[in-house]
Amino acid sequence: MRRSSLLPAIAGFAAAAVLLVAGGLLLWGSAYVHNSVQGQLAAQQIYFPPQAAFAHPKAGIEITPSMVPSVSQYAGQQLVTGQQAESYADNFIAVHIANMTGGQTYAQLSSKALANPNDTKLAAEVSTVFKGEALRGMLLNAFGWWKVSQITYIASLIAFGLGGLTALASLFGLTLTRRPEIVHEMITGTPVTKA
Repeated sequence: MRRSSLLPAIAGFAAAAVLLVAGGLLLWGSAYVHNSVQGQLAAQQIYFPPQAAFAHPKAGIEITPSMVPSVSQYAGQQLVTGQQAESYADNFIAVHIANMTGGQTYAQLSSKALANPNDTKLAAEVSTVFKGEALRGMLLNAFGWWKVSQITYIASLIAFGLGGLTALASLFGLTLTRRPEIVHEMITGTPVTKA
């Protein structure tokens, strides 16, 4: 085998090794983030309202009609996944905050409270909205990292697949370039003549 045909095969095997190592690291990272997020969410012991609460949704109570299609699928469950965190943050907490404030943001309410320092009702509302928005932000952060773990998992599968294909292609290339060398020998002697 010629040296020039061996170099691409070696480069292919090196690339395959790099891809397989990258796949392993991506898979480890995905599992680490997934388990960390799940553990942190489980420690908070947040539960969705029970199924019975969704029977009679009404504006101004715990369950509003807008929550039924998105939140009811998790009724009674503990919040432990990124999808649940997103649903709870965007479809439960955000709806309650918007209903309580008439659609005003924390910044708008805080400005009003600073302008009216003696309004205890407004100060209490600002405090409640701040706590709700803080929890909402933490849950959405957990959802974001949950998505990162899912994307990293997919990337690990792609790296493993490409690493395997690269190794097979290198092996295939190596076997194709293996040809027996043709040896030219000089035959000496006298020619045979027919009589």
